[in-house]
Amino acid sequence: MSAELPRPTDNAFLGQSLKGGSHESTYAGALSFMRRRYSRDLQGVDLAVWGIPFDASVSNRPGARFGPQGVRRASAIFDGDPQYPFHMDPFEELACVDYGDCVFDYGRNADIPGHIEAQAAEILATDTHLFSIGGDHFVTYPLLKAHVAAHGPLALVQFDAHQDTWPDEGDRIDHGTFTGRAVREGLIDPARSIQIGIRTHAPETCGLDMIFGEEMDELGIKGVINRVVERVGSGPAYMTFDIDCLDPAFAPGTGTPVSGGLSSREALSILRGLGKLDFVGGDVVEVAPAYDHADITSIAGASVALTYIGLLAEKRIRKGQ
Repeated sequence: MSAELPRPTDNAFLGQSLKGGSHESTYAGALSFMRRRYSRDLQGVDLAVWGIPFDASVSNRPGARFGPQGVRRASAIFDGDPQYPFHMDPFEELACVDYGDCVFDYGRNADIPGHIEAQAAEILATDTHLFSIGGDHFVTYPLLKAHVAAHGPLALVQFDAHQDTWPDEGDRIDHGTFTGRAVREGLIDPARSIQIGIRTHAPETCGLDMIFGEEMDELGIKGVINRVVERVGSGPAYMTFDIDCLDPAFAPGTGTPVSGGLSSREALSILRGLGKLDFVGGDVVEVAPAYDHADITSIAGASVALTYIGLLAEKRIRKGQ
């Protein structure tokens, strides 16, 4: 008689616990972010990971609507292990679900910002921490509106090649204007906000501090971390990571790549050093798998999400919860 086959896990649907790894084969099974259970039930949940498959506001190549799929797929290779560089599985500390994707009618673009904001607000109303996967960078604007309604004006920590402060009359659906709109509408405090990795010029800075790509070697990773921490201070902050912050060598799968960017190691090391900040929400955006090679960009996006989640887990451990 042949040996009895192990039962399939498929933790995304059949997991018995919201915590811990699933230890599934990385190349098989139902995919969710890090094999977390798909659920819209947020009772007892610390963290919801949510996809926003929207890319109708891009100024160059479309395709970030497939970003949530790509990041989820890439995340499977990390499941079940202690996560580097935290020496632990953050999901042993955090009850986390994959909340699925934002729901909207793709043919009614004018209605989509409101749907994103309202659905994010429903999650935040349960006191669940929200990390979102875009989608193009416009999605951060309605996300900020939902987070500000819950926490008040925020500092913005923006990893990006672009300032996203181009002119906007206040009604554009445009991935290059959300930061300026957020400043003008009082969603973010520019005096506490900072952009990292900028490699383009927009007409105005809107009062944010900027660390240009060419400054990275001079400042070094520790210098960047210190500048971010000093700028943001102790108040609540939101982290948004446009994957084009990375050089195209490390993130070819994005809509508006710009040479001269950060390496994956540099960006993740900087984010790793921001554990002192009071992040109340975050996102990773602009992953466009159709332009990717061997999932390089999707893996980077999943790594950004995992590093952010690792910071949340460490914060919980420090508080002794």
